[in-house]
Amino acid sequence: MLTSRQLFLRHLGQTSPSPMLIEIEKAEGVWLFSPDGKKYLDLISGVSVSNTGHRHPAVIEAVKNQLDSYMHLMVYGEIIQSPQVRYAEKLAGILPPNLQSCYFVNSGSEAVEGALKLAKRYTGRSRIITFRNAYHGSTHGALSVHGNEYFKNSFRPLLPDVHVADFNDSGVIRMIDSSTACVIIEPVQAEGGVIYPEDGFLQLIRKRCNDTGTLLIFDEIQTGFGRTGHLFAINRFGVVPDILLLAKALGGGMPLGAFISSAEIMSSLTLEPVLGHITTFGGHPVSCAAGLASLEVILSEGLIENCRKRSDYFKKNLDHPAIKNVRGEGLLLAVQLVKPEYVKSVVAKAPDYGLILDYFLFCTDAFRIAPPLIISEEETIYACKQIKKMLDDIVKN
Repeated sequence: MLTSRQLFLRHLGQTSPSPMLIEIEKAEGVWLFSPDGKKYLDLISGVSVSNTGHRHPAVIEAVKNQLDSYMHLMVYGEIIQSPQVRYAEKLAGILPPNLQSCYFVNSGSEAVEGALKLAKRYTGRSRIITFRNAYHGSTHGALSVHGNEYFKNSFRPLLPDVHVADFNDSGVIRMIDSSTACVIIEPVQAEGGVIYPEDGFLQLIRKRCNDTGTLLIFDEIQTGFGRTGHLFAINRFGVVPDILLLAKALGGGMPLGAFISSAEIMSSLTLEPVLGHITTFGGHPVSCAAGLASLEVILSEGLIENCRKRSDYFKKNLDHPAIKNVRGEGLLLAVQLVKPEYVKSVVAKAPDYGLILDYFLFCTDAFRIAPPLIISEEETIYACKQIKKMLDDIVKN
């Protein structure tokens, strides 16, 4: 009889030649449990998804209550479904006044796809500006605005008229002109290794977009919902986009994405043609119920303040000769090592020390720390202790 590992490798499409291959049968809070009784501290949250932890009671209750009412009814946008309406209303209440119209989709990549279409449809233009080392997903359109050539080259031709600028280079304003439909940017580059914008950089882009009639798209798919110690990065930087992209933590552990704009801009998808963007399962009622419950937990249980406290502890206590720097804010941190080759060993060996860690796609000398925002002081102390113990062993060997 084949093992789960053998079946996984035989029947599931593989994304890399070296998957983690750890089997998990249960998750609770910040912990993952294997069938053989091992437990692992989740320090990546499924890549910034499980901000309220795994199986938060409020989220589980919301899911069960929605299951008792209905699941899928109809393609998105045709039938009034309370979970969608209530969640969209809640988001509108915490976002700036121009971000009031929410289009729910299935994932971050689809949110990017919808936003690019919306910008082109609204402006009647085709030119798109993106940034080197940006990550916006891997579907065809999202890959087109990917900021790394290695991941793009095997799939060309991609969308035309996409131009790549350097993050934090003010020269980008010369690339934004009256033919530009949109600028798509992560306010904090996540896969680039948690790179923050220099003072005034986002403001400069915002002004240039205003001057040229270009739409500004912020990709907060990783940074949203408290991850950086602020509810959204737009609160941190004081720059409001024309279109906001959300996913990952948006669904509280369920699949959900959204692109959000003004009613005026969003309405351009309803005519010429009708159904300018359409999705069967976007805004699934169970996902929306889970996401709303998760957001309410973040707001009511002080998770953003907890995020800041635990961030401070990580940055002060991850002191080790192999660590060069701990970069970032909140619980999206890049631990930069003195030797890039250490990173591969850290990620590979972390499960032996009871931890789940991960790489950054475009930063070879750092590993990611992004645990659920509910992580306790005791769990943070344990994480730092185990990371340093692991680094001791790696350096020795």
